[in-house]
Amino acid sequence: MAQIQFFRGVDEEVVPDVRLTRSRDGSNGTATFYFQNPQALSSEATEEITGMYMIDEEGTITTREVKGKFVNGKPEALEVFYLMNSPDEWDRFLRFMQRYAETHGLEFSKS
Repeated sequence: MAQIQFFRGVDEEVVPDVRLTRSRDGSNGTATFYFQNPQALSSEATEEITGMYMIDEEGTITTREVKGKFVNGKPEALEVFYLMNSPDEWDRFLRFMQRYAETHGLEFSKS
């Protein structure tokens, strides 16, 4: 089972919009996650967000590139960037996303 967490041990229930880009030679890529009104920004969340953790049976993928979006001073969304600097990191990320998609009933669509 694959999950995304912003706080260790607390699964994020909001499913993000994910956009992928990859260099022509396949040597690196970027995944951009957009969480609209995530639990991590709710008034009940008391911990500080230190990163995003993508957890599955292979282990944990971590990124610290998390940005908050605010409207009229209120938290509305999180935008997260995960940079992949090798074909191995790309493949590992795709395996995680496949498991995450299966767990949450998602599908892939090319733009």
